[in-house]
Amino acid sequence: MQVALQYARHGEGHVEPNPMVGAVVATADGAIISIGYHQQFGDAHAELNAIQAAGLDTLGNDLYVTLEPCCHFGKTPPCVDAVIQAGFRRVFVGCQDPAPHVAGQGIERLRAAGLQVTVGVCESQSRRLIAPFEMLMLQRRPWIHAKWAMTLDGRIASRTGHSKWISSDASRAVVHQLRGRMDAVITGAGTVRCDDPLLTARPRGARIPLRVVIDADGSSLHADTKLVKSLSQGAVLVCVADHISGKQIERLKSLEVEVLPCAVTKLGRIDLHAVMAELGRRDCTNVLTEAGSEILGSLFDSSLIDEVHIFIAPRLTGGSSALGPLGGLGRDSIPKIPNVQHLRHTSIGDDLLIEADIRRG
Repeated sequence: MQVALQYARHGEGHVEPNPMVGAVVATADGAIISIGYHQQFGDAHAELNAIQAAGLDTLGNDLYVTLEPCCHFGKTPPCVDAVIQAGFRRVFVGCQDPAPHVAGQGIERLRAAGLQVTVGVCESQSRRLIAPFEMLMLQRRPWIHAKWAMTLDGRIASRTGHSKWISSDASRAVVHQLRGRMDAVITGAGTVRCDDPLLTARPRGARIPLRVVIDADGSSLHADTKLVKSLSQGAVLVCVADHISGKQIERLKSLEVEVLPCAVTKLGRIDLHAVMAELGRRDCTNVLTEAGSEILGSLFDSSLIDEVHIFIAPRLTGGSSALGPLGGLGRDSIPKIPNVQHLRHTSIGDDLLIEADIRRG
C-alpha cells in the first residue's frame, strides 16, 4: 500500500477534480507484479492501469488500491467490474470513497462477487491523499492552501510595507511549482496595488490557475495592470461587493475580466464563504491564497484555511507596526493543543519551508 500511495502522488495536478489513486498487483506473499496510478483526468483509473500491466498474472493474486474502486459509469466504466473480471483472490483498500454516489457500494460489489476485501490499510495516509477531493465532494468547496513568506521574527513586510524580497529565488521557484498544480490563485486588492503580481506559474505547470482578486469596490484593476495585460496566460475573476455601481462593473468587464458580485459581511468585506462556494461550483479542487494579512486573517477567522506553506527567511526586521501574516480578529487565547498537524519541513538553501494541515475542531 505504501508503494501504491507513492505512485498515486504522481497524478497530482493532472487528475483533479478526481482524486489521486494508486494500485499495486501483488502475489500472496507481497511480491509486486505491477503498479498503476490515475494519470490524467478522463483517462483510465489506477486499478485498470495496474490490471492491464499485470495481464494474466492477476489470477489468484492480490490487489492493493488506495481508494475504494468506483462502481458507476463516469468518464470511464466501473472499476469494480474490471477488478472482478481479473480474478483476484483478495483486495486491500486504503479507504472508502467519500463521494455519496460511491460510499461503500464498490466494496459491497466486490464482496458480493466473492472477493475477500480488507478496508483501512494505511487508512490515515490514504484519506489524507484524497483530502482535497473529499472537501469538494462533501463541503462543495476547494481545499484552500495559504502561502506566505516571512522573516525569522514573523513579519511579512517591514513597518514601511516593504516586502521584496523576503524569501530567496529558490523559494520563489517552489512557489511557482505550487501555483502550477492549483485550480485558482487568490489575492487581494491591496496586493494588486502594491505588488502588481502576475500570479502565473513560471514555467507553466500541469494546470493553468484562475486568478482571483478580492476587491470590494473593484478599483484595483486597470488596463495597465499585469493581471489584465496577461489575460492570454490565464483568466481573471474579480470578486466585488454586490452593491457596487453598474458603471464600475461595466468598466471591469470592458477589461475582459470576469466579475462576480458577492455578498458582504457586517464589516463591509467580501464574504469569503461565497467566493469559495463559487469556486466549488466550478470544480476547483485546490486553491492557493497569496495575499496580505487582512485576507489571510479573514480566511483563518472563517476556518477557510486547510493547508499552509510558510517560507521563513533568515532575516529580521523588527517594528511593532510591521505586519504579521494573519490579521483579522484571531483567537482569544492560545490553543490548548496544537491546531496544526502533519507538519513537514524542508530546507531551501538558507530558507526553511514549513507545511502543515489545519486541525479541525
